[in-house]
Amino acid sequence: MKIHRLLCVAIIKGLKEILLEHQQADTTVAGILVSNTNWGARDRNFIAQNIYGIVRYKRLYEFVCNEEAWGESALWRILGSKLILDNLALPEWPEFAELKQDDIPARFEEAKQIRKIRESIPDWLDELGTKELGGAWEQEIAALNTPAKFSIRVNTLKTDLSAIKQLFEADAIPFSETGLAPDALIIEARKNFKNYAAYRNGLFEIQDVSSQLVAPLLDVEPGMNVIDGCAGAGGKTLHLGALMQNEGEILAIDVSEKKLDELTFRAKRAGCDIIKPMQAEKLTRNFQARLNAFADCILLDVPCSGLGVLRRKPDAKWSLTLKFVLELEITQAQILDEYAPMLKAGGIMVYSTCSILPSENEKQVQAFIKRQENKFELLDEKRISPAQTGFDGFYMAKMRRI
Repeated sequence: MKIHRLLCVAIIKGLKEILLEHQQADTTVAGILVSNTNWGARDRNFIAQNIYGIVRYKRLYEFVCNEEAWGESALWRILGSKLILDNLALPEWPEFAELKQDDIPARFEEAKQIRKIRESIPDWLDELGTKELGGAWEQEIAALNTPAKFSIRVNTLKTDLSAIKQLFEADAIPFSETGLAPDALIIEARKNFKNYAAYRNGLFEIQDVSSQLVAPLLDVEPGMNVIDGCAGAGGKTLHLGALMQNEGEILAIDVSEKKLDELTFRAKRAGCDIIKPMQAEKLTRNFQARLNAFADCILLDVPCSGLGVLRRKPDAKWSLTLKFVLELEITQAQILDEYAPMLKAGGIMVYSTCSILPSENEKQVQAFIKRQENKFELLDEKRISPAQTGFDGFYMAKMRRI
């Protein structure tokens, strides 16, 4: 394959924005891919794969090309080392002139023997993962460096799994089913559904299989009063609405007005009108008192480290810090304590994260139950391992208020 300069310039632009200017990888890549209408699918794939590949394995490629300084010139040499390891012949461009190409294969073999270099993670994260997960950390972090599966959830308010399968078959969209989630389909070839009529009409949502396991754990029924305390843009909120058959009320609370606006749009598209968005800052003490013992069910998909979804957000490895993770654990405990009084006696609360760390998961739930002095009992908990399932890492705990 011939390496075209214009494509490499686009890759370097993306890497600068993500690694040097700390922009989000997904929005950066999306912006670059639509910037040139002359690029075909192969060109766009080359750009995206190289940007994500270098962001995911930044530390590995730094080691391979013995790069310590950072800047645009260093990014060119890092790109060059990746292209060499991909068995591509480098053009004789000045940006690659200082790259010691003959050293790269040996450096790569050396890197493979050092986990934190091979898997390209900061020292603190490797130490934390080992401390919390022991021998399982090796398999989990390796799995989190593999491409994420792409899955959808069929919106049962408008259609069913059979109808969507027939639609995909007619449109030659390859898919497979999974026994983990009844309304899920795994899309076998990456597809942009943005302008796909069935998606625009709310017949399905893009949602990982692991995420689809959270809402059913609440055992919601039509007519219930439900609180989603960390609703975000509403993936799980919409799932709750479908499970409730659009009957009852879901109070969807989040700190971000922008995310709640997106939830409102998605709810309208999905045909779900029982969702009532509320910004968290409006949850005053007086309003909280009115919600005392209000909810039949509460979902708390709390802010977390996001380590279970690193394959989707590889740039997070370079922005996360140990201090931030420890602060999140305090926030998680505060959220649990804040929402606990809003649950009716006999009601169900589900606590969930997209983390694989016990300190954010099992230990957080155990500490909460202890603080509540046996007012809550643990009924069930699920841990979704990326290494064992190939899906996002998730944890969910089902508790009942006694």
